[in-house]
Amino acid sequence: MSNPMKPMRAVRGICQSICVILLQLTCGVLSAQRPERGVKNIVLVHGAWADGSGWKGVYDILIKDGYNVSIVQEPETSFKDDVAATKRTLALQSGPCILVAHSYGGSVITEAGTDPSVAGLVYVAAHMPDSGENEADDGKRFPSDLAKSGAIKKTPDGFTYIDPAEFHELFAADLPGDRAAFMARSQVLNFADNFSATITTAAWRTKPSWMVVAGSDRTINPDLERWYAKRAHSHAVEVAGASHSVYVSRPKEVADVIESAARALSK
Repeated sequence: MSNPMKPMRAVRGICQSICVILLQLTCGVLSAQRPERGVKNIVLVHGAWADGSGWKGVYDILIKDGYNVSIVQEPETSFKDDVAATKRTLALQSGPCILVAHSYGGSVITEAGTDPSVAGLVYVAAHMPDSGENEADDGKRFPSDLAKSGAIKKTPDGFTYIDPAEFHELFAADLPGDRAAFMARSQVLNFADNFSATITTAAWRTKPSWMVVAGSDRTINPDLERWYAKRAHSHAVEVAGASHSVYVSRPKEVADVIESAARALSK
């Protein structure tokens, strides 16, 4: 005599299995739709006499580690234009971001970094003026070898560049000669007035900041970078022996600082 309960138990078991599968599928869909927590957007800003291609090494590391990276190409025709170019890229971000800059780009992100999308700022061998200041005057606190060298030249229409014969020694001493030569010959000429542009509101006053100090920098005096970091209460990391081109020559160390900032801001 057959047991009539057995088919019912079998049906119940099948229904339970289907429910479990549907629940797992639903959770998977919801998980996929849930936005990833943390700061994953990085915006990189180059400095004077350079372009965004110098960030390639840092970019490759950040992309490999799962970050969304954008690189600003400032025209260097005016400080206002460079700030606008940075804000234009910030407007394309899908969430909070970390704004990173090298050299003169530090002044640019100090002005542009008040944008609501910016969660934190990373300065890489960069200027970090306060409101009402400009980098030219700040540089006089701790003059650099470049400033004292006479290697900064100016075109008749007011754009500056570094004498290619002195570029390697003063800007990129820890890079191979052929690479430094290419950088010297591909300089983006920077309008001279950009260096005396006054900051209206310093973003680092209200947002956390990090500073990468290039220990052997001859373009910006390392003591000025240390002074900037101390004044802003920045998280400072010094790369011993690094030239001003630390973002090119030491991409791993620079990327590590950026990722450390991202982790800190994601807590």
